[in-house]
Amino acid sequence: MSDVSTVRRPFIDVNRVTRRFCATLLVFEAIIFVLSAPVAGTLTGLHMGPAWAVGGGLALVALVLCGLLRHKWAYYAGSVLQLVVIACGVVVPVMYFLGVVFTALWLAALWCGRVAHPHER
Repeated sequence: MSDVSTVRRPFIDVNRVTRRFCATLLVFEAIIFVLSAPVAGTLTGLHMGPAWAVGGGLALVALVLCGLLRHKWAYYAGSVLQLVVIACGVVVPVMYFLGVVFTALWLAALWCGRVAHPHER
């Protein structure tokens, strides 16, 4: 007889809880991307157009990933997006800090979704 606690589960477990946690986090990231666009334009001294294009584009990617979280590959894409948030710190230094915070929250969302409902697949 197999005990449920002895079955090894993957780190990324696509279920309702994981999807809710990660979708909420991606929506907040989209808001941060949009709010950081004017800051990036001001700090770089460039026109606001490219800053809004990059910030809006990253926000759009985050929102599209919200709808695609029913697929396992979207969680990997979301993980790559976390690295992009950290990389945005090159232009807006506070994004280093926000990137680390969002990455920690992303990993926590994946972990909590995995252990919150072990019976749900």
